[in-house]
Amino acid sequence: MDHGEDLSLSPSILSDVEPVQAISDEGAPSRSQPLKGHGQTNKHEIILATRPGSGERGDAITLLCNHFAVKFSGTDEYFYQYSLLVKDEDDSPIVGKEILQEVIDKMKQIYHSELGDKDFAYDGERALFTLGHLPQNEFAFDVQLDNFLSGRMGSPGGSPGGDNPEGSDRKRLRKSYSRTKCKVELKFATKIPLSAITQAMKGHDSENTQGVFQVLDIILRQHSAAQGCLLVHQSFFHNNPSNFIDLGGGVMGCHGFHSSFCITQSGVSLNMDVSTTMIVKPGPVLDFLVANQNINDPNQIDWQKAKIVLKNLKIRVLPSYQEHKIVGLSELPCRDQTFMQKQRIEDGKVMAEREVTISQYYKEKNDDLQYDNFPCITVGKPRNPTFFPPELCYLVSLQCYTKALNSLQRASFVEKSVQKLQERMDILYDALKQSNYDSEPMLHACGISVSPTFTKVFGRILQAPKLKTGNDEFFPHDGCWNFKDKRLIRPCHVNKWAVFNFSAHCDVRKLVRDLIRCGDMMGVKIDVPYDIFEEERNMRGTAPNVRVNEMFKHLKTLPSVPRFLLCLLSERKNSDIYGPWKRKCLVDFGIVTQCLTPSRVNDQYLTNLLLKINAKLGGMNSLLQVEDSSSIPVVSEIPTIILGMVVSPGSPGQLDRPSIAAVVSSMQWPLISKYRASVHAQSPRLEMIDSLFKPKVTDYGPKDEGIIRELLVDFYSSSGKRKPDHVIIFRDGVNESQFNQVLNVELDQIMAACKFLDDNWNPKFTIIVAQTNHRTRFFFPNDSNNVPPGTVIDKNVCHPRNYDFYLCSHKDATGTSMPTRYHVLLDQIGFTPDDLQELVHLLSYVYQRSTTATSVVAPICYAQLAASQVGQFMKFDDYQSDTSSSQRGQSSEGCAPVRELPPLHERVRSSMFFC
Repeated sequence: MDHGEDLSLSPSILSDVEPVQAISDEGAPSRSQPLKGHGQTNKHEIILATRPGSGERGDAITLLCNHFAVKFSGTDEYFYQYSLLVKDEDDSPIVGKEILQEVIDKMKQIYHSELGDKDFAYDGERALFTLGHLPQNEFAFDVQLDNFLSGRMGSPGGSPGGDNPEGSDRKRLRKSYSRTKCKVELKFATKIPLSAITQAMKGHDSENTQGVFQVLDIILRQHSAAQGCLLVHQSFFHNNPSNFIDLGGGVMGCHGFHSSFCITQSGVSLNMDVSTTMIVKPGPVLDFLVANQNINDPNQIDWQKAKIVLKNLKIRVLPSYQEHKIVGLSELPCRDQTFMQKQRIEDGKVMAEREVTISQYYKEKNDDLQYDNFPCITVGKPRNPTFFPPELCYLVSLQCYTKALNSLQRASFVEKSVQKLQERMDILYDALKQSNYDSEPMLHACGISVSPTFTKVFGRILQAPKLKTGNDEFFPHDGCWNFKDKRLIRPCHVNKWAVFNFSAHCDVRKLVRDLIRCGDMMGVKIDVPYDIFEEERNMRGTAPNVRVNEMFKHLKTLPSVPRFLLCLLSERKNSDIYGPWKRKCLVDFGIVTQCLTPSRVNDQYLTNLLLKINAKLGGMNSLLQVEDSSSIPVVSEIPTIILGMVVSPGSPGQLDRPSIAAVVSSMQWPLISKYRASVHAQSPRLEMIDSLFKPKVTDYGPKDEGIIRELLVDFYSSSGKRKPDHVIIFRDGVNESQFNQVLNVELDQIMAACKFLDDNWNPKFTIIVAQTNHRTRFFFPNDSNNVPPGTVIDKNVCHPRNYDFYLCSHKDATGTSMPTRYHVLLDQIGFTPDDLQELVHLLSYVYQRSTTATSVVAPICYAQLAASQVGQFMKFDDYQSDTSSSQRGQSSEGCAPVRELPPLHERVRSSMFFC
């Protein structure tokens, strides 16, 4: 059956079907509750599910966790929050974080008695916190900051950094200060009881709970900043050369640690974990640019690229070593760039001004410039910039590198950032000792002390599921298996296909012969291809879309439109060809395609390639034994659709590049290994999916153009014309503050889509959020091995009230295994904890692309793949001209119109094209 054709059926297709018989009480545990509104717009907010208990299935184990227990005694105290406003002498607000911090430090130093000798926790913006109240509710202070004169004589362009601070010049430097007056206003805003922590431990969360932990984390940031750390969110990086790893290109990785307070079933704990960020390599600016642009000589520097990468970085300038922030580059080179230099007579009075070039200025100071043909680095205000020769500028240490890494840097970063378990534990012990949180006065005043030992937790190891192939049944070992001597359970027939080679250097005909041979061993019949097409050499320097269009002209020579195309790239998937090729195949022609980079071709490589090809062409590689025998608890008993939902954010700095929302859904119930995807574009800043339900009035009546409708119709047509009475949703990429939006915005759309198809249809929902960006890790006491696949933890370090658990379903052979944290937001279906954890575990073994268990459930992995692959369409050079204004929608935030994605061809729409 061609399931793609079913999408053309009318919206009322399900309303003509007899509803499934109501589920009996035995089929639905008593804690399952009907959804408010029965799928229509919610009139009452749905609240988060609470923990129904703990699981018992599996072998018990004792582990350690990177949480440190916190003793807390100051429950009768309050954090008082004060709003902060700092103005300059012209009553203009000051917003720079560095100067604001300087103002706060100066204010505390000068007015400590007026402020009751209180310690502050300052958030870096407009909020200041104290433990206990200040003597007054409002304050107004004058604070004078010492600043270097911006118009100092003898400095190029008014620079404060042009003179030597040594000897007599140092004395002159001390005298060259101006005093800038700032006005500081403090006003009481609110107070936050520390008792909210103990209330949260009892399961009574409130806004105050979040507020308390925010203040505690601010204290941690302030404490680390005082130690000279670079702060990146809640991660802290010391300026220690032993923490640096060279990634090439003037970029270094920097090891640090994450530190934040959290609340668990065992009480308050401090969560610490190893963290890594990218920083620019400190040293001469010219050395950095030479390395960053991968050139051999400063004279080869591309200054347009340099301007982008240098902007906002901090430098110290010889010989004064004063620190400045780069705002840009001068349009003229040093030998032509002029400024007005003030002349002094002996009594210090200004006699005259003269116009000099930067080169002339330094030459008169006996400092000839070697590169006077280079543009100047500019600092200060754009209207009155200060100029410095690049050869005298040095990048300061611990500055974040925010540009994208190239493929070599990424590979180096991954390789050099891997840390074995024991190394990770030692780093965390040292970080806790070095941080010395017990000496922090505000934490001490709160009655907070941190245990120096890791927290002990109790977990269980779930047994790996039995897998079934075409000629074998077996249990995976350590979350891994292979297809040696095994045949695919549902192999496809690869016929009507061709090969297109975009300058890949390999024996293509031998590759095809080896692919046919490996396919025969796995049960996949592969016909001889129609033809092998080589790209002409004169096309390799043209635009990617031109190269793709030229190669596609060869299709006219084939006897029929191929079902499958094998595409050989000279580079990996970041090749410029990848996006245009995929779009041409999947959108314009509806042809399944597989791209590869044949650098190291062997039987294992070809086996992995065949797994993807077989899944894309409708085959199945392996199945769970319980799936094949329809014996999965709950799921196999009642028609159940499984959804995986992600939003892939738009590119930073590219406001016209939309984010990509992808939803995959299971097909052919009772299978849970077969999926299809629907992908839409939306506003770059929108983190919730806004296209799940899109009603539209047409000449033929109302119509739903949303994502969910087409997925439900495909499920219905591929599952024996059965409606899913259970809907299990796995949502990726949202944090705790967005849980209510998932429940009351996205779920509302899904229910509305169900009602649009059949007003009498009331499916039950289970919604689970998968988080992989948390900082909790587990390990064995006195053992350097990772926890085994199937390790589940739902005690000790989970939330005291909400329904969550950790599952480490995969094996990490190189570093420390990262468990996925699953939050169950809603469970109307009524799974027992054991059955739900087992289902999540099973869904880590149905990923058709590989022979290992995945770290997160396969539906989310597939949704990420679909979003990433379809997102490549946006990289077309001619995409904007091809897209008419009528194809552009308006974002839900009322921003600029969102560039819509071209719809996939109906022949591939229901396939696993993303696999």
